[in-house]
Amino acid sequence: MTTTLAPPLRIGKAAVGALGMLAAATGTLESVVTPTLPLLQRELSMSPAQGALLSITMLITGALVTPVAGNLGDRYGGKWMMLRLMAVVSAGGLVSSLAPNLPVLLLGQVLEGAMVGAMPLSFILVRKHLPTGESQVAIGVVSGLFVGGGMLGTLLAGPIAEGLSRHWMFAIPTIAVAVATLLVHRLMPNDPPARSDARIDWPGLVLLSGVLLTLMLGLSMAPEFGSRPLALGALVVLLALLVTGWIFVERRSPSPMVDLNLVAKPAIWSSYAVTFAVCVGTSVSMYLVPQLFAVSADGYGFGAGSTDIGRYLLPGAVAGAISGPLGGAAARRFGSSAVVTAGVGVMTATLVALAFVHTEIWHLVVGKALIALTSGVCITAMVVKTATSVDHGNTGTATSLVLVTRVIGFAAGAQVSGAFLTAGTHPGMEGPAESAFVTGFVIAGAVTALSLLAVRTMSKGVKA
Repeated sequence: MTTTLAPPLRIGKAAVGALGMLAAATGTLESVVTPTLPLLQRELSMSPAQGALLSITMLITGALVTPVAGNLGDRYGGKWMMLRLMAVVSAGGLVSSLAPNLPVLLLGQVLEGAMVGAMPLSFILVRKHLPTGESQVAIGVVSGLFVGGGMLGTLLAGPIAEGLSRHWMFAIPTIAVAVATLLVHRLMPNDPPARSDARIDWPGLVLLSGVLLTLMLGLSMAPEFGSRPLALGALVVLLALLVTGWIFVERRSPSPMVDLNLVAKPAIWSSYAVTFAVCVGTSVSMYLVPQLFAVSADGYGFGAGSTDIGRYLLPGAVAGAISGPLGGAAARRFGSSAVVTAGVGVMTATLVALAFVHTEIWHLVVGKALIALTSGVCITAMVVKTATSVDHGNTGTATSLVLVTRVIGFAAGAQVSGAFLTAGTHPGMEGPAESAFVTGFVIAGAVTALSLLAVRTMSKGVKA
């Protein structure tokens, strides 16, 4: 029987600020590998394949950990789970900072992947301790600071690694994570567990992890499937078996890992569908725009180097950082459905425009900034919508699945983009044909536009 406790204490700006600091610190730690991958490959004698494995390790473990963390946060309290999760992340950062070789660094990245689960735990806490309107803004602030931290890590990782060492680019944000965790522990009151009497659904947990791991593995191998049809068929069959087994187990479990009746609500499944489509479109632009900058200026590109590309992408990073707070405030003012409809419309138009108008650098800079802004606003609105469409006891589980969907959407968009460019690179060519970029942008716009079909159902079944 669930114990009835007194209402949780209302939190102030300092507690929300501590959650925001933690989000910024984890975002910084998450983003340091990508811009320094060439340096890490040189220092650790990694092959390109090993570098690719390193770049997706945290993504895979984050997808596995996030739904578990959200579910356990609902059961035992968001703060209780967050402190333990951040202990794992801090240990991972320490291992990464001291890593003498690739296997140890991979271990550190596996442990750091737990940080992705901190976001739904933050949403549990602000929703339990703040009224609906204020919690929507707080969710936007935390989401925005996570993106802002990622921008900071992208900008500073290279200078720190080259000026100090690769060890310090992991150590500095890890110290920030530890300090922010202590502030959360001190400033955030304990939240009562919603389902403290419920047992953990271990079969459901194992099967869900298998589904996500198989799906991420399939996405990582997508560019090779044209030459390996048997591998594709085997993965599809395995994925179908795992999904079927997971649904069977969850429907019969007295305490399921994911309540399928909850997921079946129009307001919930439509949020996941919109999130996936928006993230696919965003990921395509994130992959194609830098590639287009780097194409030789003798053709249709600009011949930009790494430093120039980073400078060109900076406005988009800033737009992404402010999109979280803006999305939370807009969802409170106009409603999530209206915000998402407007965001998807602007994003679709921008992607299609980039397919046909990319002859000047400013075309790509402005387009990438608009996509980053509208994507962040849409995803934050989706998180707000999902969090406020369920009861408090399911906040972590429901929002964690939004974030898992986000990870899968980004991975799918990146792999599809890579496949387009690979197919568009013919023998004797230095780079892909311009038509490969055009096709990628058009398809991304079409996928994003299709999400409007799901937006219509978002207002159904909403819990006040």
